[in-house]
Amino acid sequence: MTEYEQRQIAEAIARAERRTDAELVTVLARRADDYPYLPLLWAALLALLIPLLLHRWQGGIGLNALLLAQTLTFISLCLLLRHPRLACWLVPAILRRRRASGLARQQFLELNLQLTAGATGVLIFVSEAEQHVEILVDEGIARHLPARAREAMVARFTEQVRQGNTLQGFVECIEACGALLSEHVPPTQARNELPNRLVILD
Repeated sequence: MTEYEQRQIAEAIARAERRTDAELVTVLARRADDYPYLPLLWAALLALLIPLLLHRWQGGIGLNALLLAQTLTFISLCLLLRHPRLACWLVPAILRRRRASGLARQQFLELNLQLTAGATGVLIFVSEAEQHVEILVDEGIARHLPARAREAMVARFTEQVRQGNTLQGFVECIEACGALLSEHVPPTQARNELPNRLVILD
């Protein structure tokens, strides 16, 4: 994101926090993991399988030719599957969700959202490559921002991430959180415990 876009998010957080005691933090990760072992795993499996299938169908392939075919297949696939788009297709959806969700929880702790006065931390987390959005809240917010409300905001934001409208998604999600929390956790004092800037993980 450009500096201007990051500033828009920071301003949206500042506006929301003027209406509530909640502390909102936003994190944008390019990807939750590089999954470096998966291309190697797929290359190894296919290097074992493809030459064996060729041997079964064609016949007459000697052991040396078979080993050479496996080696060349493995090297070729290792190089081919390193391409980010191809590598992304190799990652099971459940693994992508698990890694992205784990990174969100890690950021919640590393950014000290659990240490806010009144346990009012709110993390809005996005991992773009996995198209994963998550809203994590501390105890003081959980009862005021129920799971159903968060799920609706996450579903809307996830669709915007898929369409490439991550900035708009952040701003709308921040505004929705601010509007809901202003009713249940109105401001009692002027404070800003956590930075309003967008945290970007490359």
